[in-house]
Amino acid sequence: MRALSRRDALTALGATGAALAMTGWSDGALATVQEAADEIAKFTGGKAPVKGKITIELPEIAENGNTVPLRVSVESPMTAEDYITDVLVVADGNPRPGVATFRFTPMSGKADISTRMRLAATQNIVVIARTNKGDLFTGQRQVTVTVGGCVG
Repeated sequence: MRALSRRDALTALGATGAALAMTGWSDGALATVQEAADEIAKFTGGKAPVKGKITIELPEIAENGNTVPLRVSVESPMTAEDYITDVLVVADGNPRPGVATFRFTPMSGKADISTRMRLAATQNIVVIARTNKGDLFTGQRQVTVTVGGCVG
């Protein structure tokens, strides 16, 4: 078995990128607010979440949409009787509004995540948290993106 050279790896990556571009995998079209709402409705089962218990840390202005830091924490005792099971992050102006879903158990200790995400343009970031009892909480922040990271 032959080792993969850097040149072979770059050629394979270039071919994959070209194939994805030709199939329209990333056509640059941004999702609509309705598509974001549909993503949220799928997660909530149509039940309206209550505002509160969620803290979202995002920069107000992201100079580069390729790497926007995000931190989300949800108030919860995280006991076997009462804990956060899932957290959904939605960006209503990205090509795919569902950014990420995080899963928790009581053994997680706390419902707290930290990550980076790509944002295409100035948009709202909506976070929905679900408890083991089926309660839903939400929070929202707007981020102004000066250079988009998902398109073009």
